[in-house]
Amino acid sequence: MGKSQKSSKEVDELSKEISRDVTANGSTEGINEKDDRFQPSDLVDSLEDEGSPYDSGEDDQDASDYKSHSNAEESDSSEDEVQGSPYDSGEDDQDASDYKSLRSAEESDSSEDEVQGFSYDSGEDDQDASDYKSHRSAEESDSSEDEVPSRNTVGDVPLEWYKEEEHIGYDITGKKIKKRARKDRIESFLAGVDDAKNWRKIYDDYNDEEVELTKEEVKMIHRMLRGKTPHAGVDPYAPYVDWFEWEDKGHPLSNAPEPKRRFIPSKWEQKKVVRYIRAIRKGFLKFDKPKEEPHVYLLWGDDSTAAENKRHGLSYIPAPKPKLAGHEESYNPSVEFIPTQEEINSYQLMLEEDRPKFIPRRFESLRNVPAYENAIKETFDRCLDLYLCPRTRKKRINIDPESLKPKLPSLKDLRPYPSTCYLEYRGHTGPVKTISIDISGQWMASGSSDGTVRVWEIETSRCIKVWDVGEAVNHVTWNPLPELPILSISVGRDVLILDTRLANAENQARVKELLHVEESLLEEDEGNTTPVVRWVRDDKYDAIRLKHLKAVTTIDWHRKGDYFTTVVPSGHTRAILMHQLSKKHTHSPFQKLRGLPVTAVFHPTRSMFFISTKTHVWVYDLLKQKVVKKLETGLQEVSSISIHPGGDNVIVGSKEGKMCWFDMDLSSKPYKTLTSHHMKDITNVAFHRLYPLFASSSEDCTAYVFHGMVYSDLNQNPLIVPLKILRGHNSSKGRGVLDCKFHPRQPWLFTAGADSIIKLYCH
Repeated sequence: MGKSQKSSKEVDELSKEISRDVTANGSTEGINEKDDRFQPSDLVDSLEDEGSPYDSGEDDQDASDYKSHSNAEESDSSEDEVQGSPYDSGEDDQDASDYKSLRSAEESDSSEDEVQGFSYDSGEDDQDASDYKSHRSAEESDSSEDEVPSRNTVGDVPLEWYKEEEHIGYDITGKKIKKRARKDRIESFLAGVDDAKNWRKIYDDYNDEEVELTKEEVKMIHRMLRGKTPHAGVDPYAPYVDWFEWEDKGHPLSNAPEPKRRFIPSKWEQKKVVRYIRAIRKGFLKFDKPKEEPHVYLLWGDDSTAAENKRHGLSYIPAPKPKLAGHEESYNPSVEFIPTQEEINSYQLMLEEDRPKFIPRRFESLRNVPAYENAIKETFDRCLDLYLCPRTRKKRINIDPESLKPKLPSLKDLRPYPSTCYLEYRGHTGPVKTISIDISGQWMASGSSDGTVRVWEIETSRCIKVWDVGEAVNHVTWNPLPELPILSISVGRDVLILDTRLANAENQARVKELLHVEESLLEEDEGNTTPVVRWVRDDKYDAIRLKHLKAVTTIDWHRKGDYFTTVVPSGHTRAILMHQLSKKHTHSPFQKLRGLPVTAVFHPTRSMFFISTKTHVWVYDLLKQKVVKKLETGLQEVSSISIHPGGDNVIVGSKEGKMCWFDMDLSSKPYKTLTSHHMKDITNVAFHRLYPLFASSSEDCTAYVFHGMVYSDLNQNPLIVPLKILRGHNSSKGRGVLDCKFHPRQPWLFTAGADSIIKLYCH
């Protein structure tokens, strides 16, 4: 606004000067100076074209100054319009084009007047003046509201300061701007109903007025609410323009070699350092001495932080602070702190250590308070405690017990695992002591103390075959080869190798040839005349009977299906025997055993053999014929053992209800010992062949299922998570679940109980 006012004043002065000079020379006859229709710009243009008798240099200079000033004014107005105008740019371009056409029309008129001898037509003058005025008014109307200064000139002062005043600020002349009377809600609602454009009005708190939004501003707001640019002509996805010319250009950074001065120490810096050293030595430069801390002590603070208490050697232990006085020890306490006479009498019946040390009383003023009768005694006791009582430092770590629990995965992520009883296999009349699942997953064999061995179809729980062996069955197991459905049974001192006749015709002929024995074979130990085992043909069961000297407890087959081992705990040097079915040969590879053997199993993938005694597990290399490792269980008596299908992890169950997990690559001691799970003896433990599952059965009528993930990364420890407790068997003569086995392909668990029932648990 300042520029426009200044330019208008200069134009008025210039027009007056020109008109005065022209009148003096007699070249402006017929021109009325008071005629508002005549514009100074027309007069200047006409005089320039006609050529007045004035000095041409001065006229040219005045005209150029006027034009430059008018151009500057136009540029200022255009910049203001671009920055603050809410109108479309198309309207501004139209106004500019109208203004240019008007200027060209004026120049043409002035040229015609020059030709005619500076004689104007009054009609043409009126028309030009009206056109110019209309254009100026249109140009002023196009200016934005932002060009007009704010009515309130208080600046950035908060309007809350004028909350209690009758005005909200001051205008440009310094006058107070009175507050308008605000409408209540009913009046504003009625005004909005009558006014269709009320939704476009916004109240301006700063200027205390209502502002109506234009259509263009409403469109801009709608575009911004939709997440678009305010102006429709802006392309937010304009193609990138690479202003740098990469062709035929070298590296943008300088490739000049490093100057030599960067590698040579500066001699000027050296001289300055020498000057500082000399000044320090002569005492010209003095440094500030450290401030001496005032000798103060903490009146109410902790003595452990005091500097004088920081001794060398033993750490200082501060004396405990005496208890500070509370509200009950006030001379004028509240009523609720004063005990009644009944409460005082009840204190006498309490023990001395439980009796309160101080009974509060109430006094009218501090002058009536007597001397404390126990003051000297308590002070003496305090000094005596500080002198005689030894103090020791105890480090207490405040740890949340929940943070010590390991972060286990969710049980939903560890599925599938057996959780629900799906089938029951009934038929035995005595406790089922042992079960075994065929490698094909179709058949299950079970042995009971009633002297029978049964073969079941797993999916239908139908009993296919029954053999009555006459004695209690200790152990049954299938041959690991699917084409040889041979069943080995431990009955007392004998081991029966039965043909179940479940193979096809081709495999059945091979089984008969394998189980054929022409005569009794007497196997003798080297240097001994006593036979170890006799291989006898049993025509009753169409089987082979291996007669041992002592009772056989467990049987385990080699993965290739030709060798199997038997455990005779009371056999001393002949407690562990190896048998070869194809050659009908038996030998005792272990002449000296360290302890009474409990069970023995083959390694699932390597030529290694595990023998479990009551307290240790011995690992033998069958090729090198030597002990490889000794696993220290730390248990009182081992009851069962199972090898992970990977071969590097072993679980051991005990008769005290504990189970140990061994990582053979890690240590000879247990990686994990699972306690407080079973309340009684663990009868068997088993790994699943495919799924990361293992289970344990106990005589407390429960079976526990665990998730045991073994990682291929040697730096990551196995993950052990308890999953489910399976219940359902009834106790019989103090015994519960006697055996448990996994299905070879499905996440199913079979449990054999003392209640003569076999249960199948599925996911």
